[in-house]
Amino acid sequence: MIRYIIRRLLISIPILLIGSVLAFFMVAGAGNPLAELKAKPGTTPQQIADLEASLGLDQPIIVRYWRWLLDFLQGDWGQSIALGQAKVEVFDSVMRALWITARLVVGAEVLAIVLGVTVGVIAAVKQYSIFDYLATSAAFLMFSMPIVCVAIILKTYGIQFNNVLQDLGFDRWLSTVSPAEGGFQGSFGEVVFQYTGTYLLPTLSLTLISFAAYSRFQRASMLETLNSDYVRTARAKGISQRRVIFRHAFRNALIPVSTLFSLNAAVLFSGAIITEAVFGWRGMGALLVSSIRTFDPYMLMGWLMVTAALVITFNLVADVMYGILDPRIRLA
Repeated sequence: MIRYIIRRLLISIPILLIGSVLAFFMVAGAGNPLAELKAKPGTTPQQIADLEASLGLDQPIIVRYWRWLLDFLQGDWGQSIALGQAKVEVFDSVMRALWITARLVVGAEVLAIVLGVTVGVIAAVKQYSIFDYLATSAAFLMFSMPIVCVAIILKTYGIQFNNVLQDLGFDRWLSTVSPAEGGFQGSFGEVVFQYTGTYLLPTLSLTLISFAAYSRFQRASMLETLNSDYVRTARAKGISQRRVIFRHAFRNALIPVSTLFSLNAAVLFSGAIITEAVFGWRGMGALLVSSIRTFDPYMLMGWLMVTAALVITFNLVADVMYGILDPRIRLA
């Protein structure tokens, strides 16, 4: 298993390097970050030239990439050069946004995969039962609704619930804004109250959408596994239904779900853009939108590199899970 993981890590390094080249050239070709400054009245060509020289924009693109790569590998991700904004370190901004998004995504993904896998297995074992029909209907309902609709509905009912609590003389509970920079303050009970109220609605909106995908994939995979030859052989030998399901069918049925998890988790960690926008979170999604709006190339490169690293990491996690679930994969 260790050799298997090392092989995957060694393969990931050139992939990440190629991704950095493509990302840098795409960002560099998307436009000039000083275009807005050039259009301002009173700006002289000499001022533009001096600023381009200080930012390295007067150099050939391959030279700019090489300098950026060397600085990036040394931990210097550059500074934001968005006009009209404070010059902040890209690394600090990206890590701050990633931490905010991670706190939201981890809980949502854990709940979604536990509920989705559980419901999918039960629906497959009890095929065409009332439970199966209800689970299928709920999954298709979530599939058919854009996440923006789910988030807005939850936010609307959350505000109405807060109004009811306030009318009854209680404090408003459900928050529709990002958690405070300094964390939650007060006694243990107050911290729990603030934490649950802040995370409940956005976590639930992501959980419902992901749950639909996990449950459908798990049901389909489990049905295919239960109808395979080796499972029928196990039943013919008189092995109990419980052992057939959990010992022989369940592990192999998890392999397709592992692929879906790696893709879904990487996308969400890169920024649950719509959910963050609806609930006012300042995570990776908000950082991406802000970087595109102001065309901040260094911030965009930081976001793209972290996103690429997340995709590779979660694909590595999926590969390791394949090897654990089916040893024949790592031996191959």
